[in-house]
Amino acid sequence: MPSRWSKMRRSGMRLTTREIAVFAMLGAVMYASKMLMEVLPNVHLLGAFVVAFTVVYRKKALYPIYIYVILNGIFSGFATWWVPYLYVWTVLWGAVMLLPRHMPKKVQPFVYMTVCAAHGFLFGTLYAPAQAVLFGLSFRGMIAWIVAGLPWDLIHGVSNFMCGMLIVPVITLLRFAEGHAEIS
Repeated sequence: MPSRWSKMRRSGMRLTTREIAVFAMLGAVMYASKMLMEVLPNVHLLGAFVVAFTVVYRKKALYPIYIYVILNGIFSGFATWWVPYLYVWTVLWGAVMLLPRHMPKKVQPFVYMTVCAAHGFLFGTLYAPAQAVLFGLSFRGMIAWIVAGLPWDLIHGVSNFMCGMLIVPVITLLRFAEGHAEIS
């Protein structure tokens, strides 16, 4: 029977020492950016980072994403608010993984910004099932929770769209740092 490590090596998820360091830094950058922008509710660069990291690192983008999630729990507490973080960022990662890898360059910014914005608009809806289970809400209670959060989701979606303007420049910088492209 193959070992867990041989399965990881075959799946392409085994990390080099360099990748461990890079992904740790990227996860820390995500956390630091969130802390710096906390004065603006629901305005942050997290969606832009998740999209950019996924475009560049594909499956391995889960490493910096979950480093960010763990850092959130460590510094802000592993409380009920944290539980949905275990899956809400993976939904955005999965949506980006489903995008065609070779889109026309002129279309890429708009597609990435739109996916990032959609995640922001749907954040409360994605968050709601865990809240319903954790707090014993009925389906109607969950819907009421979603509706009450719509103004915040509106801010979240619009700000994700605007912050999404940084996705292509971040992708370009990451590819340059990885030696896969030149900055033009």
